[in-house]
Amino acid sequence: MTSSLKVSRAIAAASVLAASSILLSGGIASAQSVNSTTNADVIVFTGNPKNGFDGAYIGAGPSGSVTNGGQANTSALFGGNIQGRINIPNTPVSARGSVLFGPNNAAIVPMLTYDVPVAKNTNVYVGGGYSFVEDKNSFGVKKNTPLGNKNAPVVVVGAEHSVTRDIVVYGDVKLGIRAYENSPASAVNLTAGAGYRF
Repeated sequence: MTSSLKVSRAIAAASVLAASSILLSGGIASAQSVNSTTNADVIVFTGNPKNGFDGAYIGAGPSGSVTNGGQANTSALFGGNIQGRINIPNTPVSARGSVLFGPNNAAIVPMLTYDVPVAKNTNVYVGGGYSFVEDKNSFGVKKNTPLGNKNAPVVVVGAEHSVTRDIVVYGDVKLGIRAYENSPASAVNLTAGAGYRF
């Protein structure tokens, strides 16, 4: 097993643990005991109106693929990311952009996501976009990025949490559909990072 694959799996495990702790500590609903005239306790579940957060941020962190396309220049690859978010006012939709880069090439991924507030200062998001791989070639084949080596549709699922008013942490999984040249394989990318909220 290569070291980049070990690092990618470690990032995946850390992302799952972080998302789980955020969801479990924040909770999605709260319970209240209501006393009626009959002295019976009634449990009422109410959502927290302060769940989630809005605004924009830009951040950076590690990024890696956990798949390969079975061809030259398609092995799993560890690199980095620069990622940003701008929410669309009065909607649960955000415009996002991600640059996923490795040592020799990069993919630019614009996305639209549907954001679900699940806990205080925490959103889960799901959406799609498209990956544009820079045209850097090696022997006629595009060099690999952390999300494959050719332009492809992308599906994303992730979570973000506002640690303070200014600092956000995020993590997501991107699936590049048929994202390798001369291969039917799809690329799976794990991204995490911290950003500045404005």
